[in-house]
Amino acid sequence: MDVHLVDGTYELFRHFYAVPSRVNEAGEEVGAARGVVGSLLMLLEQGATHVGVATDQVIESFRNDLYPGYKDGSGIDPDLWAQFPVVEEALAALGFVVWPMVEHEADDALAAAARAAAADPRVERVLIATPDKDLAQCVVAGRVWQWDRRKDALIGPEEVVAKYGVEPASIPDWLALVGDTADGFPGLPGWGAKSAAAVLARYGHIDAIPDAPGQWDITVRGGKKLAATLAAQRDDALLFRRLATLVDDCIDLPDVESLRWTGPPEPMGLAAIAERLADSRLADRVTRLAAERSA
Repeated sequence: MDVHLVDGTYELFRHFYAVPSRVNEAGEEVGAARGVVGSLLMLLEQGATHVGVATDQVIESFRNDLYPGYKDGSGIDPDLWAQFPVVEEALAALGFVVWPMVEHEADDALAAAARAAAADPRVERVLIATPDKDLAQCVVAGRVWQWDRRKDALIGPEEVVAKYGVEPASIPDWLALVGDTADGFPGLPGWGAKSAAAVLARYGHIDAIPDAPGQWDITVRGGKKLAATLAAQRDDALLFRRLATLVDDCIDLPDVESLRWTGPPEPMGLAAIAERLADSRLADRVTRLAAERSA
């Protein structure tokens, strides 16, 4: 079996800025939520059987306690923010497993689910449906891929190395040195994507990089200055790496069979969901899919 793990937060943002506004009869903006639900149903129509969806119910996480500059909910369009509970409730009512994260982030839940699913011998592939660079650290040869649905591209270890210059296990170190503007931490001054990749390709992790450039056994442009910066700001680098390292034990997934989609737990509620999403075809679509799965 394949296990599909979907970044619901990414999907909400993507649909919010890609689909037209849609207001239901109660005056709620539901365009993005409709888009996410439709996208998940399309995944089922394409043959997915085991699906889990993670969302950021609360944007802030334990990382905000570690670093005040870490991303928070400021700047999110209120019409987008209001659709997080809508999509979480709709997907759960339609029978999808949803992990609405509070202390941790959606990315952590995806990492935890990927680790658990990859350990199950019944699982042939784990597909993490997001292009988010953070999730590249979860890629495992022959077991776990990132899947960019928009490009229909699978990202394995070779693709990670081709894109970032480092192995999946070094992605948190690479992000720590380079920085991640989306997550709100700057990295170290002077360290760019190429220099970080060159050094980490040799040493693997920040801890193994010598402080003095004379101790490096590779030649990197500006190596003396880079080494001095790392020596002076190593504690910052290690903090940034902690921010970039996903917590892969934050949810409990005792059996991947719990991710099998079989239809809504309460089919009689389909009409209410369809009405809230202002989607007159939703009930028929879901009923048909559920009937096909039970046949």
